[in-house]
Formats: sequence, structure tokens, C-alpha cells
Amino acid sequence: MKAFSLAALVLVIPCSLALATAVNAQTADNSGHRKVVSRVSPSYPTIARNLNLSGMVKFEVTVATSGTVKSVQLLGGNPVLGQSAESAVREWKWEKSDHETVEHVEVQFNQ
Repeated sequence: MKAFSLAALVLVIPCSLALATAVNAQTADNSGHRKVVSRVSPSYPTIARNLNLSGMVKFEVTVATSGTVKSVQLLGGNPVLGQSAESAVREWKWEKSDHETVEHVEVQFNQ
């Protein structure tokens, strides 16, 4: 019985590692105010992958009239994932507008 358990473990670990390399991050702009015209996908932090961390990170983003990000405030989510997501969101571009807007952005990390 123990030999079977060890054999099963030997098979499960490589499969788990293969799945971890297929992890991606998905992003969604849920504000409905201004359209995102250019998105940068966040990288999945190695430490988060090793710890099997996943989840959603929420931001409040102030967007300048030119469509560039003026400021980003983390509203919720794992700080390890938040750091990577914030770096990506800071590079996003929105459509131009006559005034600054505040957009709510969610970045989902899935395993």
C-alpha cells in the first residue's frame, strides 16, 4: 500500500508542476466609463506560483485626459499578486476624454 502511495505521488508532482507553468493572468475592466485601448498582461509572480496563490486584485485607477494612468490604488487582493498587477495596469492606456476619470479594474490570477 505504501509503495502505491509513493508511486502515485511521483506521478502527481510532475503533473502539478506542468500545470503551474500554464498559469496565466486575466484582466477585466469593470468600470464601464472609458474603454481600455491598450492592455499589458501582468506576469504571474514566481513566489505566488510556488505557493499556489490565485485570486482577484482590485484597483481604483485615476486616468488622465490623455488616457494614461495618473495613479493606482490597491483596493483588495493578495499583495504579492497586487504588485505584479499594479505594474501592468500602470502601462494600460484608455481612450482620450475631456476630463479625468476614476476606473475600477479587476485583475484575476488563475491556476
